[in-house]
Amino acid sequence: MSIQNSPLVRKLGAYVSLSEPELEILAKFHKNRRTFADKIEMVYEGQSSPSAFILAKGWVCSYKILRSGGRQIVGFQIPGDFIGLRSVLFRTADHSIEPIQKVEASEVKVKDLLGAFQTCPRLATAVLWSASSDEAIVVERLVSLGRRDAAERVAHLFLELSARLKLVGLASATSFECPVSQYHLADALGLSAIHINRVLRELREDGLLTFRRGVVTFDDLDRLVELSGFDRAYLDYEGPMLN
Repeated sequence: MSIQNSPLVRKLGAYVSLSEPELEILAKFHKNRRTFADKIEMVYEGQSSPSAFILAKGWVCSYKILRSGGRQIVGFQIPGDFIGLRSVLFRTADHSIEPIQKVEASEVKVKDLLGAFQTCPRLATAVLWSASSDEAIVVERLVSLGRRDAAERVAHLFLELSARLKLVGLASATSFECPVSQYHLADALGLSAIHINRVLRELREDGLLTFRRGVVTFDDLDRLVELSGFDRAYLDYEGPMLN
């Protein structure tokens, strides 16, 4: 896959029209490609001087482990996302990152990242916009956990994932591949796996959404949007802000 068609360029291109020099820098970032097996931490909480990664294939989740042993998933990362970007700026990583499935990711050292930003400030702007969008996703997740009921939480998360995947060319208008389990959904949405199973059955029986064999299908997109109150404006994917 050429760098122009990579998920990373598709994502950053939603914020800034990238120049040839900027694309060349991103191509260099992609050279140090590594493969990670599922359930093996790429970054662990408390790790000193962790690397950042650009996810090329597969999904990962970011999470924190509670003293009780419970897990709170704070985000799902998909191809095109930076992984651990905040951690490289801290002395130690403040959360753990683990593949949901076998993934390919390019390791990026902080010195190379900061050097690229000095050389191409517009690239830094694109990454900042991308990071701000990621922060907006966290805000919406907090709203879900605090104010949305179970069905609204599930519907909103799937609609959000769909919008993010469509941006990088990995979803159609009404379906996408989704490797997360019901346990992942439970840990992300503050529900039990049993409750998730019941909500998915209700959404299917109501003709709204089907999640079967790793594929999410929107059976009635309009009603699903209405149910969840989903408004994609917070993702800010309406086209480059800088040309």
